[in-house]
Amino acid sequence: MSANEPKIKVGIMTVPEVKFSLMGGYHLGDLSVDGRQVATYVDGAISWQGNTYQELLFLPDGENSVIELEEVTIGVNFHWERKETQRFQGALKLIIEHGGITAVNILGVEDYLLSVISSEMSATASLELLKAHAVISRSWLLAQIDKNKRIVDAGEQYSAVEKATEDEMIKWYDREDHINFDVCADDHCQRYQGITRASTETVRQAIAATRGQVLMYDGQLCDARFSKCCGGVYEEFENCWEPVHYHYLEARRDGENETDFPDLTIEENAHEWIMSRPEAFCNTADAEILSQVLNNYDQETTDFYRWKVTYGQDELSKLAFNRSGIDFGNIVDLVPIARGTSGRLYKLKIVGTKKTLTIGKELEIRRTLSTSHLYSSAFVVEKGEADANGLPSTFTLYGAGWGHGVGLCQIGAAVMGAKGYPYDKILLHYFVDADIEKMY
Repeated sequence: MSANEPKIKVGIMTVPEVKFSLMGGYHLGDLSVDGRQVATYVDGAISWQGNTYQELLFLPDGENSVIELEEVTIGVNFHWERKETQRFQGALKLIIEHGGITAVNILGVEDYLLSVISSEMSATASLELLKAHAVISRSWLLAQIDKNKRIVDAGEQYSAVEKATEDEMIKWYDREDHINFDVCADDHCQRYQGITRASTETVRQAIAATRGQVLMYDGQLCDARFSKCCGGVYEEFENCWEPVHYHYLEARRDGENETDFPDLTIEENAHEWIMSRPEAFCNTADAEILSQVLNNYDQETTDFYRWKVTYGQDELSKLAFNRSGIDFGNIVDLVPIARGTSGRLYKLKIVGTKKTLTIGKELEIRRTLSTSHLYSSAFVVEKGEADANGLPSTFTLYGAGWGHGVGLCQIGAAVMGAKGYPYDKILLHYFVDADIEKMY
């Protein structure tokens, strides 16, 4: 690892019990208190010498040292959630916190990216797409570390942000859980599954060719977000997270004519857009291209560009109560209040027989209206005929895209790669007026 290449801490999981194996040679890091050693690690066994210690650090002896963690959950709270045994290189830190043990993997940025690129998409994707994703993943990661440092230096704390009144509850989620590590290993940050996902020479070429390269705008690292499918138009940052506008994350059409798109903040335009299939890079059913972007469990979803979900009256009412903890009674209506630039709702009024409340932003809407997460909050609602009680019998949600839609659209970028666009053109298509610079 280059002296200028940062090391990062990745939170893998917090569980009551961690089952792990160390292979290829590891030694225990310093476990001393006031200069007195309190624990030793010999032949795979830990001797505590009658002391309680809150952290353990296992350091690798060489490049062939490997950590194996059992029962790692991937896809937390998503429809394809499951457990895996995963392997990692680098160091392992175990921290006693939150009533359990947190496992943290410590390694260099470029080794981290080798896994992320193979975890976020198929390692068989095109070279130009992989190069583009290496740059945005590196940029996002280093921007988060920089943000962490600013928050800690200012003496602030992470929290799920909430603005609540009797009639409105607006929440957004970003950095609320990550105190003892830089990023987590799941979709909340970037998928990171160690060396579990098979990498390829193409992935290594992509990372080597872009080593140290990041996206910059106006002298600052870009908060380079990405999602699976924007649905045809990009969303803007402030409609998903804190109310900060970034010029490089402005709305554009995901196509060759970037400025040719309707104002989807207007309800009539959003309805027409979502109920049709306008031309866009991410509007593809090409199985070969999709297989380059998506791992097997992602391909369990048959359509990302446009989708449909139907709930019965009782089903939706119980779902909203179970997911939000709020007793709306029977749901009477779902009323769009505010849409972002991609047509995604960031304010939705839920009208019930017991309570009416406007909720947001986009992730809170997706969490409330699904047992895991709706594919996106870009949807319109069609109510079924009234039942015997005068309530809508069904609610059908017609939706567009998968994820928040901010920044790079992975399926759109895959199509661009297949069309022969070089990685810098792909990046500057999604990050308006940004620059690609070498940090180390």
